[in-house]
Amino acid sequence: MTTQPMANTYTWHIAQLERETSDGYVFTAHYTVDAKSDDAVYSAGAYGSLGLERPEGDLIPYSELTEDVVVAWVLQKLGDEKVLEIHAGLDSQINEQRSPNKAAGVPW
Repeated sequence: MTTQPMANTYTWHIAQLERETSDGYVFTAHYTVDAKSDDAVYSAGAYGSLGLERPEGDLIPYSELTEDVVVAWVLQKLGDEKVLEIHAGLDSQINEQRSPNKAAGVPW
């Protein structure tokens, strides 16, 4: 019997920002990605840091930044291929939880 793999949901968050205090320019974003199986039984996570170039023109004031804005920067900078690679890695972790290929323990 062939079954379709369950779909996973990915949630991107910003864990921390590094900025210049003089003008609020954010030069590094630390992000997390959480994946959950559609039945919410299995989950996996990833963490990364990404350097950001100073944008041309006016900066968004630091106090006005939102997580959605910075997540969009991260996703754009990573590019579709890298985002899919991160999601595929999380999918592999969830698939391993569903059907483990390795185990630990003793037989007694």
